[in-house]
Amino acid sequence: MTFDSEYEPFFQPPGWVVGPVWAVLYTCMAISLINVLAKRNDFSNFALICAFFVIQLVINLAWPAVFNSERYFTSLVMLVFMILFTALYAYMIYDAAPFESKLMWPYIAWMAFAAMINTAYYLEFR
Repeated sequence: MTFDSEYEPFFQPPGWVVGPVWAVLYTCMAISLINVLAKRNDFSNFALICAFFVIQLVINLAWPAVFNSERYFTSLVMLVFMILFTALYAYMIYDAAPFESKLMWPYIAWMAFAAMINTAYYLEFR
C-alpha cells in the first residue's frame, strides 16, 4: 500500500498477494458488467445501475494515488463510497442477475479489508 512507509499493520498482506487478487477481482467485475450489459432489457433502472458501477470504478482508480499520498482520511472516505456504490450495484442487479451480483461480493469484501488497513494507517499517522 504505502511502500515508503516504515509502518505496516500486522494484517496487511504482502505485496505479492495484491496483484493476483486484483486480477481476479477485476475479472469478476468485468464479467459482471459485460453480462449486465447483455441483459440490459431485464433492468428497469439500467442507467442508474451503470452509473453506480462507473462511479465506484472511477473512485477505485483514483484511490491508490490518494492513499499513497498519505491522505488516509480521504482515502478511507473513498473506500466507504466504493463499498456503497458497489453494494448498490450488486443489490440492484440481484433479482435479474444473481450470478453477476455475487461476482461483486468478493470485491466488496476486499474493499472492506482495505478499509481496515486504511483505518490502521489513519490511526497511526493522524
